[in-house]
Order: sequence, then C-alpha cells, then structure tokens
Amino acid sequence: MSREKVLALLRERQGEYVSGEAMSQVLGISRAGVWKVIQALRQEGYVVSSAPNRGYRLEAGPDLLRAGELSAPLAGSLVGRELVCLEVIDSTSTECKRRAMAGAAEGLVVLAEEQTGGRGRRGRSFQSPRGKGLYLSALLRPRLSPQEVSNFTAWVAVAVCDGIQAACGLRPQIKWTNDIVLNGKKLVGILTELGLVSESNDLDWLVTGIGVNVNQRPEDFDPGIRDMATSLAMALGHPARRTELAAQIILALDRAYQGFPGNKDEYFQKYTADCITVGREVQVITPTDRRDGFAEAIDPDFNLVVRFPDGTREAFSAGEVSIRGMYGYV
Repeated sequence: MSREKVLALLRERQGEYVSGEAMSQVLGISRAGVWKVIQALRQEGYVVSSAPNRGYRLEAGPDLLRAGELSAPLAGSLVGRELVCLEVIDSTSTECKRRAMAGAAEGLVVLAEEQTGGRGRRGRSFQSPRGKGLYLSALLRPRLSPQEVSNFTAWVAVAVCDGIQAACGLRPQIKWTNDIVLNGKKLVGILTELGLVSESNDLDWLVTGIGVNVNQRPEDFDPGIRDMATSLAMALGHPARRTELAAQIILALDRAYQGFPGNKDEYFQKYTADCITVGREVQVITPTDRRDGFAEAIDPDFNLVVRFPDGTREAFSAGEVSIRGMYGYV
C-alpha cells in the first residue's frame, strides 16, 4: 500500500521534486521506508531521480494499471473511489459481481492486465491479451428500478467515446446498441449486467464491463476476428497510454452516472450523433429469427426503429443488429 501511495504522490506532482520528509509525514513511514519504496518502484521500471535537499521526482514509468497511477486523477469521483488492480483475473465483471454480492460499495472499479475469461454479449468471449488492452468493470447501485436503467448501456457507450476522445484526441462511433467502432472495425466491447433482490426483484447492483483494444497489432487478434477488429494504436500509428485512457474513461463514466437519468437529453444527442447504424441496411437478429430491414432512427428511449420491406416499423430495445458492409455482413 505504501508503494501505491508514494507513486500517487509522485504522479500527482510529476515534474516536481517531492521531499522524502513530506512523503514520510503524509504516509506515516520513516524516510528510510520512503527510500525503500522508491527503490522498489525503480526495480519495477519507474525512473525516479533524486537530489539532495529536494527529494524525489518521477521522470517516467511503465504503463501499468495500478492504484498509484489512477488515484490522483480520480480524486473526488464516485466511480473509481475504490480501485482493485489485478495482474490476471477470469473477468473483471465476474470479480466485480463477486464483490457486489459480498457487499462492496458502489464506485468500485476492478481493472486487470489480463483476463482469462473475458466475456461479451450472447456468451461470446472477449480476447484480453496481457498488457495490450484496457479491461475494467464498475460496480454501481442506482436507486432505480430495473426498467429505469434499461438504457444505461447507451450512456456508457457515450462515456467511453468521451473518454477516448479526451485521452487520445479521436472520437470513435457507436454501432447500436453498444459496440464502439473505429474506421468500421470494432474497438470496444461493453456489457452491462444486473443483480436483483430475489424476494422483491428490486435492483441490487449494476456492473458495467468495458474492454478496449488499446495497443494490439493485427497479429494479436485471432484470425477469425482480425478483419473486424482494430485498436487505438493501429488508428493512431503509435501506442496509447492505458493509464491515461483508464482515468479518462472512468471520469467520463462518473459524469454519466452522476447525471443519470436526469441528463437524458444531453446523452441522447451525443448518442444519436455518434451512432452509425441509422440510415443503413441492417439485419436484426433475435432469439427466434433474422430479418433484413432499414434502420430509420433512434427513438428517445434509445431504441432502434427499423422499417421492414413490408412497410412495417418496429422499435427494438435489445437484440443484435448487423450493418450491411460491416463485420462480414454483405
């Protein structure tokens, strides 16, 4: 814990010297203890300079997802007020749900360097190679009914676009309902899950999981999805820093959650501006059939309005939609 606190102090004042005495007083450890922590950080790849009578200064460091990197930019946020940063986990969402059922407070964010069982919609797997992507899940406990949070995933999609734009200077688009795409290829997967109180069916918890392809190269994707997936590094032409991206996405998610559902007009306008599904030929896939149609609009409840060849229109609140010309649908 001292290591994360020292790192947080150095990161908060990066470019400046922080005296060993000041860190000793803030953390309640000896100056020798501070020096030992600095040595441990150096062994992990952090470049920390030192100067007599001035202290320590953080010059550079590895791109590791850890509390010491994220706590300073997230200070004051509800989402991210508790951070659990893991080397490897089956799924950040599964871990978040385990902690939710054990009574964890809302605002918990679980991050991992690698997932062995990352999950997407309809039981699909989400490839989560070590150190390449951003894999995080947030635990929320809104005092709302399950019906009232039915469109929260759309807000999460907007928040992810906001966070990527803030961190990387480019804004991806949304394929209804919650695929984030860039240059026609999938960049981000989002999965929101609910837990209900068995006796009353009241909402107990909500976990939203976000997986971002950050620094993958084409060969990092399995052949089956290589033509359909992209990463921020592939779009930018250089690696993106995952810690900065994590901070910006969590901050954007915090703004969305704090404004939910009152700021609906703002997020509806952003969603419709970002959504690439409207105005395209689509195939609607439900558990019982597949139907070709034309995506006409997003209605105020974030449903997709589809016109079918017989002239009928239907609004979909869930399901899977393929867009002609994307993801191999021709």
